[in-house]
Amino acid sequence: VTFFSSHVFCQSDSGLEVLAVQRVSKAQAWQRAGRAGREDAGICYRLYTEQEFDNLIPMTVPEIQRCNLAGVMLQLMALGIPDVMNFDFMSKPSPETVRSAVEHLELLGALERKDGQVLLTALGKKMASFPLEPRYAKTILVSPDFCCSEEILSIVSLLSVDTVLYNPPARREEVLAARKKFTSSEGDHVTLLNIYRAFKKVGGNKEWCRENFVNSRNMGLVKEVQAQLREICLKLNLKLVSCGVETGNIRHCLAHGMFISAAELQPDGSYLALDSHQAVAIHPSSVLFQAKPAYVIFNELLHTSRCYMRDLCLVDADWLLDAAPEYFGRKLHITKS
Repeated sequence: VTFFSSHVFCQSDSGLEVLAVQRVSKAQAWQRAGRAGREDAGICYRLYTEQEFDNLIPMTVPEIQRCNLAGVMLQLMALGIPDVMNFDFMSKPSPETVRSAVEHLELLGALERKDGQVLLTALGKKMASFPLEPRYAKTILVSPDFCCSEEILSIVSLLSVDTVLYNPPARREEVLAARKKFTSSEGDHVTLLNIYRAFKKVGGNKEWCRENFVNSRNMGLVKEVQAQLREICLKLNLKLVSCGVETGNIRHCLAHGMFISAAELQPDGSYLALDSHQAVAIHPSSVLFQAKPAYVIFNELLHTSRCYMRDLCLVDADWLLDAAPEYFGRKLHITKS
């Protein structure tokens, strides 16, 4: 019976989602034991002591209380729910988490405050049209300004499915050799885009996928997600254009949509998440693991022995300042040479 499981938790002070491994609850443990006894009575062997079982929490924390509520609050606003700050959730999240989610949406330009009320902006209404995290929706909506909407649709689709890459430990050298031709010094987002472009160029050939350690099934899902997002963009009259080889436009656009998940290199070589002021490190799976870029944005934080950033993109400090001048005016520590 599994003793640990992965959950997404929201840090109420920053709004960041963190993929963390936690002990299961007693309810989960009994449920999993029950699965083994569906056909007939039997014995459940637990791989931990009775004392450890007694120390488990009785019930799993409801997801609404452990996830970033930005997307939930945006949908409530789009539905016309009055006074979302005091919405009567069945499993009520903490006031700090609700407040953090609203602040997150304000930074993205989805909400504004008028006469003591929180109102949805024109941009926020468009963001609510996408079945995505608000930061991804914002990135798609600003992509025409950077002439890279086709590329951003591909990247967001790649990030919306399970990993499209697989890494068999016994064939590590082969994997590294296969990935080398797609690797970009600009980060994991551009690297993924290079792999997706190559996948489309060969028409999704399964032999090519096997040779390059690409999950063909998940790549098929990426195409389906991209088609759905493209349809929404057309309904919103969003201009779909491509930047071609100008990948700097892609990174500039990602910085505008995902600036809250930014980190800054410190003098001692470590990184600091600018929103939460938490010490973070580049995950070993990132193409930037051996590099030391001054500023990066990341998709998620993973807590293991350290707090790791996963799926990184190289960005400029000026782009972050341009995306949210007041916010980064007090966050960045830019040294002028």
